[in-house]
Amino acid sequence: MRLEIVARRGVLFEGEVSDVVLPAFHGEMGILPRRSPVMAVVRQGTIRFTEDGQKKSVEIGDGFATVDSDHIRVVVENFDEDRDPNHPTNPAAAIGE
Repeated sequence: MRLEIVARRGVLFEGEVSDVVLPAFHGEMGILPRRSPVMAVVRQGTIRFTEDGQKKSVEIGDGFATVDSDHIRVVVENFDEDRDPNHPTNPAAAIGE
């Protein structure tokens, strides 16, 4: 199945994977091929997946995911920007907290 992880800065990952585990809002969500369509809120954390038999992971910020048959699209805030309280795009930095 195809996995796309997209953030403001661009594509963090795009490729064929055999399984995916998302950090969903209410806990981890495992996705296998031919999953029924679903939309989910994802939270800051780690997306884990298997590509060509190798376990891989990508750190993400908050966002959402859509699953449609064998295509998973995850749209997130950039993880590094979310973790850095002084980054100009972080809401806390904008209000001086």
